[in-house]
Order: sequence, then C-alpha cells, then structure tokens
Amino acid sequence: MKILLLGKNGQVGWELQRALAPLGELVALGADSPAPLPADFTRPEALAATVRAVAPQLIVNAAAHTAVDKAEVEPALAQTINAAAPAVLAREAAALGAWLVHYSTDYVFDGSSDRPRDEAAPTAPLNVYGRTKLEGELAIRSSGCRHLILRTSWVYAARGGNFARTMLRLAAGRDRLEVVDDQIGAPTGADLIADLTAHAVRRLRAAPELGGTYHATAAGATSWHGYARHVIEFARAAGIALQTPPEGIVAVPSGTFATAARRPLNSRLDCSRLRQAFDLHLPDWRTGVDRMLTEVLA
Repeated sequence: MKILLLGKNGQVGWELQRALAPLGELVALGADSPAPLPADFTRPEALAATVRAVAPQLIVNAAAHTAVDKAEVEPALAQTINAAAPAVLAREAAALGAWLVHYSTDYVFDGSSDRPRDEAAPTAPLNVYGRTKLEGELAIRSSGCRHLILRTSWVYAARGGNFARTMLRLAAGRDRLEVVDDQIGAPTGADLIADLTAHAVRRLRAAPELGGTYHATAAGATSWHGYARHVIEFARAAGIALQTPPEGIVAVPSGTFATAARRPLNSRLDCSRLRQAFDLHLPDWRTGVDRMLTEVLA
C-alpha cells in the first residue's frame, strides 16, 4: 500500500511517520516540501496535483491551521487550510478510490452540558477554527470518498512547545500561577493519535464498512488547572527545582484571560464507538502525560 502523509512536521504528523511506516510505502510531505511534490495547503489545486502524482491508496492529512486565536483575524486563510484543502483531498481520494484519514476537533461543539459528546451530538462551533474544521468534515463526507475522521482534543507531544513545557517554565520562576479550571477535557498525546490511526487503518482494510467519524482521545478528564498541578507535581517528584509551591497553582475562571476566540468549556468526547468498532483500549490521560514528561525532563 502506498501512503501519502501530509503535514509531516506537525506534532501528529511527526508521530505518524513512525506509526504508518510498517503499513506500506510512505511518502511524507510537509509545507516546505519542494517541487515536484509541493504540499502547500494555501494552494489546494497544487495539492491536488501532488496527490495525482503520488497516486496513493491512503491519504493521511495531519495538516491544519491550529492557531485558534490567530484564526479569528485571518479567517480566509483558516478556511483555505482547514476546509478548502481537505475538500480537494477528498475529491482526489474519491477519484483514485483511495482512503482519506483526516483529523478534526472537539471545537466543532459549543462545549455546553457537562457530559461527553458522542459523534451524533449537534455541532455548534464557537470560533473560526471550529467552524472551518467543521466545514472540512462536511466537505469530506459529501465527497463520497472512503474516509476516517478522528475528532480529538488537547493534543500535545514531547517534540516542540506544549502546555506542560509552558507550566514548567513559568513554575521555575514564579511564586503563583493562575490556571483556568472551568474548561474540561482529556490531554491526548500525538503518539496515541498516531497509533490509533495505524490500528484503525489496518482494520479498515479488512472491514471498509467501519469508515466514518469517530472520537479519539485519551481516557478520563481534567481541567487545565488539574493538568498543570499534575505536571508540576510530577516534575517536583522527579527532583526538578520549581519556585511555585503546590498552593501557588491557583484555579481561575476562563474570563480571567482575554482571548480572541471563545473556547468550549466542555471538551469531553465519548470515545466508546471507536473502542468498540476497532477493539481498542484508550489509556488514562495521565499515562501519556507522564511518559511525555519523563522524556521532556530527561
């Protein structure tokens, strides 16, 4: 099987290079990939030419405009990358008879209620990022291509910047940290997302009727405040000197910080459909975070 991976340099894309490699011949491209195979999501038709040139049996799209606040001031760019480009990928996948794997977000929901949302829950995004990601989903479904859409949330990786690194940096030099406690979700590792993708792809080859939209996050839930406390407690137990004492990690509401984009308060996703369809176990969010922290702090 020939696999075209797009967005290879992002957090999920980097891990997908590892997870997908055993499944077939992997062509991994990023925004900086040169001609004759450009992978620039700001130029969807050039992207289409790349797909035709590679002629894969599987397209995995890990590219996206993920700067949530920045999307509010550049909505046209967000729409091109998150909606128009995936629509072109879906069109090309349909023409080739290829599978398309695409990643979406809990931000397609408005975050109301205190229950996990399943795949059938009504969508109502609060911001440009969520709206454009939803547009991408709808374009893929309407294209008729064989597809797998995985909605996830609170993605992190050891590679590059992340929330945990930010908390550790701030805790090293401050007596007090204010962290939001009314947004609830499941921190989900890019490595877990990549591994779930590889397992699902293997199953889809034998059971194509399993295609569709699924929720895919680590198990359990926490607030950003709970996440920060866990990170700092883990680091302190590992012998890292931090200035912020446990009582200095202060819970505050979202309104404490002004942001361009509204965030959903409830980012819980019900992943039971994914677990049952693909016979998968989703580890608790702490398992992945601890593994990431062990690597970051080494």
